[in-house]
Amino acid sequence: MHAQSIQTQSMQTQSRITSHWKQPHATHEHTTGVSLHSHTSVSEETLGFIHAMFVALPGLKRVFDFYAQCSAKCGVTLDFDRANWRPPLQPKMAYDLESRQIQRLGLNSLVSITDHDTIEAPMLLRTVPSSRHIPVSVEWSAPFGQTIFHLGIHNIPSRDGMEWMRRMATFTAEAATTSLATDRKLLSMLRELHESPQVLIVFNHPLWDLHKVGSVHVTEMQRFLREAGRCVHAIELNGLRHVRENRETAQLAKDTGHLVISGGDRHGLEPNANINLTSAASFTEFVEEIRIDRVSHVHFMNQYQERWEQRIFRSTLNAVTDFPDFMPGWQRWDERAFHPDRDGVMRPLAELWPSGHAPRLLMGAIKLVRLGGVRGLSAPLSLAFPGVNREERELGVGME
Repeated sequence: MHAQSIQTQSMQTQSRITSHWKQPHATHEHTTGVSLHSHTSVSEETLGFIHAMFVALPGLKRVFDFYAQCSAKCGVTLDFDRANWRPPLQPKMAYDLESRQIQRLGLNSLVSITDHDTIEAPMLLRTVPSSRHIPVSVEWSAPFGQTIFHLGIHNIPSRDGMEWMRRMATFTAEAATTSLATDRKLLSMLRELHESPQVLIVFNHPLWDLHKVGSVHVTEMQRFLREAGRCVHAIELNGLRHVRENRETAQLAKDTGHLVISGGDRHGLEPNANINLTSAASFTEFVEEIRIDRVSHVHFMNQYQERWEQRIFRSTLNAVTDFPDFMPGWQRWDERAFHPDRDGVMRPLAELWPSGHAPRLLMGAIKLVRLGGVRGLSAPLSLAFPGVNREERELGVGME
């Protein structure tokens, strides 16, 4: 994708997409950079994806198979669906990382953190003078039909934040037992959020079939966009998804008359791979630019040029990396990973090892993975995710 405008007469939208390696001076036209969709240490992330990646690497599948047998004998079955890990950066560290990248461009920074189904991070950051203006935002895992969508709900009125979290949690619990009524309720809740002019609703990585429901995902996505209508203010180009998917997402936005917007989806130590450029002085002004003026400028950063496999591997590697400089209780990888104990209670892995430390065989496998982070394992990862990066290799990595 070259710098471009995607215009739709019916909704009078204008989306512009640039990249820092081709249009570095695009930032000079604006005063502010906006970081959207990033995660902190309070965000629960599934271990399923990490498991799928690691077992695809040479020799590691046998390690996991061995521990699956051992765990069954010990009465604890490895459960990669319930198990989770937490991103390494505490909220203030994550906020500073995103702010610094934008400030290095000579821009003022606005940062909206969206952890999964919790507003704990922005509420904590609002007690810190340097980040007290951060919007109250969340990535809502919203069931719809036969799938689940991730919706970025940004700039919730702070007085209503905890009540919205309660309602979202209740909705998710009810969705397990209802279907059509659940869809209607979701759409009703989105309309209510839309009625607040300061709220920004973003459809995050809409084409990513995260929950593996197949072609049903696309069908439900199309139905959702039709029925939600103007309550979806923008569609995300995701900084951790490959360029082919982002191209298709941009086409989806053009076809449906939606703006595209940035969303880095950062989980590790690399700052968001895209930002929005604006001249808004506050996040509420930025929301007005998206919702009322219908203008969005997405700018991809240099790190997006790197191979997708290497970037996703490096981000995932943070889940099994130790950080001695972090606060006590958050330094070891097994203090940031959680698994049900024999009674089904979620506990840090560090508390579940019989000896107090990870078994030698497992640590050997983890050291091998860490070594791969230095030497590169793009070939095995290409086998693990066949075809995903083919278009990038043919056309050159990046938004061509």
